[in-house]
Amino acid sequence: MANKSMKSRARIKKTPGEIVFNIINCSVLTIVTLLCLYPMLYVLFASVSDGVALMRHTGPIWRPIGFSLDAFTHVLRNPNILSGYRNTMFLLIVGVTWSVFMTSLGAYFLAQKNVFWKNAIMLFIVFTMFFQGGMIPFFLTIRNLHLTDSLFGLVFPFSITTFNMLIMRTSLQQLPDSMSESAMIDGAGHIRILFQIVFPLSKAILAVMVLFYGVSTWNGWFWASVLIRDRTMLPLQVILREILLTATAVIGGGGGAEDMEAIGRTIRFATIVVATIPILCVYPLLQRYFTKGVMVGALKG
Repeated sequence: MANKSMKSRARIKKTPGEIVFNIINCSVLTIVTLLCLYPMLYVLFASVSDGVALMRHTGPIWRPIGFSLDAFTHVLRNPNILSGYRNTMFLLIVGVTWSVFMTSLGAYFLAQKNVFWKNAIMLFIVFTMFFQGGMIPFFLTIRNLHLTDSLFGLVFPFSITTFNMLIMRTSLQQLPDSMSESAMIDGAGHIRILFQIVFPLSKAILAVMVLFYGVSTWNGWFWASVLIRDRTMLPLQVILREILLTATAVIGGGGGAEDMEAIGRTIRFATIVVATIPILCVYPLLQRYFTKGVMVGALKG
């Protein structure tokens, strides 16, 4: 027993080279972490700073320069903010749920073995990742389907992202075939297998899909600005973009009052904070599933 304990201590004891490596490694990672965090802190501090003081300040910002919530008041006072949040929440709940469900159906089908013309179908699906019909034909198709000026026009045409479906297909291929085969012997169909076997065993990849589609939906503004003309139907990102462009125009116009230009500068940072905070709050809740899901989907091609 004494010999074993001495051997284990010898193994645990690190050499001087390992100690130096760990010190350098920790130092480099700490510096990289600070470099990644500082832009976020800069935006946060600038958003709650006094506009006039911020204009006159040069160099890095390590704390709020003065303190003022005028920028957030200006952004949140916009009458379209509440409707933008409502529309975005609709797209997140309904759109993301629909996209994850449709992606799951496609991934489950492509993960099955002995599917007739499976390779040809995969070729057609992958083909869409590199070649598309173009923006104008896509818009005309949506208009002919009477999906303009409707939130469903931002849901149904964007139901599936090919890349996400391929990731999920790869993940579902890791599930043992014996489980689905046993369920089929007991009389279960594909729908029952999908909901009662595949989904409970695929929580990690489902969380990844929710995060991917959720971030894409939250940040999406281009097609909303193209397809929707009714301002009460615009999602939050379009409203925030208009506020940001207005603030930029005030800054770049010149000849304006100093207070207007100052509030315009802080509004830009406040807009970034309003657009980013919700995603930053959700991501830590899905981080463990995100890491696990992506790694599972990368094991097998």
